[in-house]
Amino acid sequence: MKDDNCIFCKIISGEIPAYKVYEDDQFLAFLDIFPRAPGHVQVIPKDHMRFVWDHGNIASYFELVQKIARALQKAYDHELVRSQVYGEEVEHAHVWLWPDLPNDGSEKDFETHVEKIKANLL
Repeated sequence: MKDDNCIFCKIISGEIPAYKVYEDDQFLAFLDIFPRAPGHVQVIPKDHMRFVWDHGNIASYFELVQKIARALQKAYDHELVRSQVYGEEVEHAHVWLWPDLPNDGSEKDFETHVEKIKANLL
């Protein structure tokens, strides 16, 4: 199901470009365009739903969140990866993940971060 007014649904459909780090038939993970740190990723279900807790198979959702968090640990050689279940700015379920690193000016080098994260996904 898609919400025509939802920016994340537009990213899923390809109407709005995104720096994708992971995609399958149920989920999409992409870099946040306003990153808290280098490698800040949004993990979303492809079906439009308001809250993470609305997902019918939350275990599969958080298995992917874990997979991406582990990739971030390896990609940035940093153990602490922060996460936040959020949903205020965009009314589409999403989980934020970002390594606990300072913004150093490289956080907007999206293509480099995509490759770095993808190279570390198991």
